[in-house]
Amino acid sequence: MPETETKKKSGVVAVVGRPSSGKSTLLNHLCGQKVAITSPVPQTTRNRIRGILTTARGQLVFIDTPGYHKSEKKFNLYLKNMVEETIQQVDILLYVIDTSRPPGEEEELISQKISTFQGHILAALNKIDVKPTFIEQVLLFLSLRIPKASLFRVSAVTGEGIPPLIQALFDAAPEGDLLYPEEFYTDQPPDFRIAEIIREKAIWETRQEVPHALYVEISDMEKRENGSLWVRAFLVVERESQKGILIGKEGSKIKTIRLSAEKELAELFPYPVHLDLRVKVDAKWRQNDKLLTRLFR
Repeated sequence: MPETETKKKSGVVAVVGRPSSGKSTLLNHLCGQKVAITSPVPQTTRNRIRGILTTARGQLVFIDTPGYHKSEKKFNLYLKNMVEETIQQVDILLYVIDTSRPPGEEEELISQKISTFQGHILAALNKIDVKPTFIEQVLLFLSLRIPKASLFRVSAVTGEGIPPLIQALFDAAPEGDLLYPEEFYTDQPPDFRIAEIIREKAIWETRQEVPHALYVEISDMEKRENGSLWVRAFLVVERESQKGILIGKEGSKIKTIRLSAEKELAELFPYPVHLDLRVKVDAKWRQNDKLLTRLFR
């Protein structure tokens, strides 16, 4: 008799955790490609970023979510609502918890949201390569708050512990057809990817001076006869002083951001991407419901 064909697994996984827990870095490692931008600044992730891992076992679709934290500001409420909505739409929860700091109020809030989840919950105890470690406090917290979670000690930076985590995620995934073609590692459209790379480079260049006051608006894209893509983008900030920081002396800062972004985009796209970057001020963009709805997808 012919052997029974093993059915493919196909699961959607929400990646949740508090700001700076390493969710985006872990997502990139899980997918084997740069899917989400990363920075040392909390709440760099503002959107549901999909990363796709396809192997012989099937396909996992990861949804990276913004860092969940306590805040009643409109901007942050949009991010919190995005996380809560995502939890209701997935097969598996991957809770990323930072072992380099003790569990606090934000972990309490997150555990309340996910402890009632009816599907599989896996907890990635991240940053095990960082000292000092609070892993014993983390283990106690998880045993009390989310006892049904399966625990995996990992380092999103070095890759330690990632293979067993991937194996467990496939084990937990339901059987089903692939949701995306095998060659896909993300479903982000080009304009979104370009805007995110520009924002990442601007964050790295300005660190604490500008990041949360910044968003990137793609105003025009044009494919040129030589096969390259020309893009005009605006870096939008809240104050004139922030505009000056982004432009820099004689345009030095905005030039550095442009060159750094173009270099990385050349690795992501099969054609050159040329950027025309401008900076403008919108003092109340974080209170604009229409804009926030469009930005936070």
